Amino acid sequence: MKKHLLSTSAIALGVAMAAPASAAEWDLAWGGFANVHVGATNIDADSGTDFAGGDYDGVDVYTNAEIIFSPSVTLDNGMTFGYSVQFEAMNGFSIDESYMTISSDTLGRVILGSENSAGYLLMGSVYTPHPTSMPINSRSTSAFIPVTGSTGFRQAALSSLTEVGGNNDVQRITYFTPSFNGLTLGVSYAASGDNNAENNFGVNHDGSGLRDIFDIGAKYRQSFNGVDIGLAARWGTADRNGSSSSKSLCAFYPTGSSSSSGFIQAMTVDASDIGTTCELGDYEAEELVEGSLGSSDGDPTTWAVGGTIGVSGFTFGATYAENNADNDYDIGDQKGYSVGASYDLVGPWTIGATIYMGEQETGPYFEDREYNAYQLGASRSLGSGVSWDIYYVRQETQNNEGGEIEGNLFGTAVNLSF
Repeated sequence: MKKHLLSTSAIALGVAMAAPASAAEWDLAWGGFANVHVGATNIDADSGTDFAGGDYDGVDVYTNAEIIFSPSVTLDNGMTFGYSVQFEAMNGFSIDESYMTISSDTLGRVILGSENSAGYLLMGSVYTPHPTSMPINSRSTSAFIPVTGSTGFRQAALSSLTEVGGNNDVQRITYFTPSFNGLTLGVSYAASGDNNAENNFGVNHDGSGLRDIFDIGAKYRQSFNGVDIGLAARWGTADRNGSSSSKSLCAFYPTGSSSSSGFIQAMTVDASDIGTTCELGDYEAEELVEGSLGSSDGDPTTWAVGGTIGVSGFTFGATYAENNADNDYDIGDQKGYSVGASYDLVGPWTIGATIYMGEQETGPYFEDREYNAYQLGASRSLGSGVSWDIYYVRQETQNNEGGEIEGNLFGTAVNLSF
């Protein structure tokens, strides 16, 4: 697959270099967006979380904004070359994504540079309806409501828009076919998952971390007699070089108690330390499980499916995604699903409701980490590129020790797209 990807890019570049010179002028386009939220929260964090004892109730402001430069030129042979640089308007004006595009009606589209994978982009084109700019199918709500038991970035417990091992915007080769009656296929390859929007400066394929990341995906969009259909699916995998040492899990109980009533806590130790490390005051290790707990040498994968259907102003959608960490006892495996619906009212309003339910495996004797979120929202168009949102979010998260955070968010936002 790696050779095929490289060959595809070489063909695209070869065709371009062989083309005659063009007098076409560059379109020095730029644009961006700015979503500014004002929210009021009510938070309940119990004693089993890092946020216990804090006062997180009240009003706060959250901004999500980018300035995007995207110059392009279309040559006489019909090929379009472009470049996109996306600057975060917060966080020190850092670069979010930076990549070249090569496209034509017959070639399809090639992306070279720091961008999400083909699978991610195709799944994102068939997204569960959410009328506001505060999606719960992501970590965005954590700007207002703390999350306990973090499940990582681009992972299924928090979002169906996943990446293998959570890699994001790394240097990548991606190819999308032209649309065939609404069907588009895509494939990506990245040598390393280490650097976000940075050069790799040489990749040691035997070194630690994610290596040789492959992603494939497909989407289908078509309309039939006033019914709009959207479907997408993706799969990805990578080599994860690391080390795996034999570990044992010590499950502690009060001496003489049963596992069903007396569980205290658990910990992992080297197998050679059993009998010396598995001690905790007046408690004893009643059960031991041996294996490569949390080993770092497996090959992680991700997969997802999603779909939408629109008719008479209504849009319904759902997604399901998984991340597989590939280690003993499935520690780190994640899954999540979203369901949503929206309705375009007569006039400038759109209303909708969405839920997201996710969880992460944390191993034998530990509770799963959970993320559950629910949103009701409405958006009103105020004019060209300007809209106003109002929404309510209920969010519940649980860490692997049973600690919970419950939060309510009443928010409003002004959104600019330019």
